[in-house]
Amino acid sequence: MYNGKKILAIIPARGGSKGIPHKNIKEVNGRPLIAYSIGEAKKSRYIDRLIISTENKQIAEVGKKFGADVPFMRPAALAQDSTPGIEPILHALDWFTQRKERYDYVMCLQCTSPLRTQEHIDQAIEGLIDRNKDSIVSVCESKVLPFWMKKISGGLLKDFLDSVPFYARRQDAPAVYQLNGAIYMARSEVLEARKNWYTENTLPYIMDEESSMDIDTLMDLKFLEFLLREKKGC
Repeated sequence: MYNGKKILAIIPARGGSKGIPHKNIKEVNGRPLIAYSIGEAKKSRYIDRLIISTENKQIAEVGKKFGADVPFMRPAALAQDSTPGIEPILHALDWFTQRKERYDYVMCLQCTSPLRTQEHIDQAIEGLIDRNKDSIVSVCESKVLPFWMKKISGGLLKDFLDSVPFYARRQDAPAVYQLNGAIYMARSEVLEARKNWYTENTLPYIMDEESSMDIDTLMDLKFLEFLLREKKGC
């Protein structure tokens, strides 16, 4: 709880990853991938309840082993490749509402962001509640500048954006940011009404490049193992 506000943190983790089978519980440096997010969330000074939303019994058991709660099994219909990411969050909120258990804020922590720390989590919570906005979403500075992006039209190279200003050097261009998938947080009533993390009152939470690492491929997993060994001095 922070400033009297109850906070629910949800780690969504479905079983059907096509790119890397069983990705969410894949062993990385001796621990399943999901354990990194559970461990940091449990260190938070402010999260009142940490749950995993999954349809997969094996993921549920691993989550419980590392200290997360699994109060329900997610319906399989909400664990498909085509399921929008917001749906499991709304389902969890509704599940608690039906049981008259309400939270002021809900946070989504994807387990594919294993280098997100307790400090990141708590800073995002403090930033959102202190500034009294609708939501906060983590981002990192983008290396790819939209001003230099191109498309192919009629076999010719064209500017992707209309009326693009020309910047000969990267350092002359304004900073642009991309979503990194590590942290999403919003007022529960805003999320239920908008069914979206974004409103006209959404704050950015800026993270560094390394902490923003998102696990999508086997190469990402191998690089993560390398980084974790380096941190341990192995």
